[in-house]
Amino acid sequence: MTPTKPAASHELVLFHSALGRRPAVHAFADRLRAAGHTVHTPDLFDGEVFDDLDAGVRKRDAIGIPGLIGRAQAAVAALPANLVYAGFSMGAGAAAFLAGTRPGARGAVLMHGAIPPAAWGGEGWPPGVPVQVHYAGEDPWVEATMVASLEAAVRAAGARWEAHVYPGAGHLFADDGAPEYDAAAAASMLHRVLGFVAGA
Repeated sequence: MTPTKPAASHELVLFHSALGRRPAVHAFADRLRAAGHTVHTPDLFDGEVFDDLDAGVRKRDAIGIPGLIGRAQAAVAALPANLVYAGFSMGAGAAAFLAGTRPGARGAVLMHGAIPPAAWGGEGWPPGVPVQVHYAGEDPWVEATMVASLEAAVRAAGARWEAHVYPGAGHLFADDGAPEYDAAAAASMLHRVLGFVAGA
């Protein structure tokens, strides 16, 4: 007899940061899978991974934002509409764009970044699509104005908004291979993400 998934299971796409699809991305996806969810982890970087964020940003810039968005769109083209879009840092941008523009999204989980609709020329957030944001309070890579703009758009659409701010300035604090790794913050974020996805 084939086991059935729990009633709260969903299908997600998890986009990597500018460090590429590192082991930490796979580990996070595996934790979501262990909770009964189906998780896709597209590679937007041609298999390249980095230990240095500046090197990763150079790779991002070489592809260009339109190119990355095109790759993200291609990665989900054959997937169903009712996805939860999630991403780390650069990947949060892809997740926000797809949740905001691809009809049928169940929600967006944006870790270490927040991109409002105005960033891609959008006029608003789709009604009823919930958003959960996570970032360190002193993270120099996260702009408070961007978070505030996204919050305003989500609330104006009548959708649920959650923002979780963690201590310190570590950017990719959930990546256990990064120097800014914070085990307590990473565990707290995972717990919150699991709760959000289960209720999406």
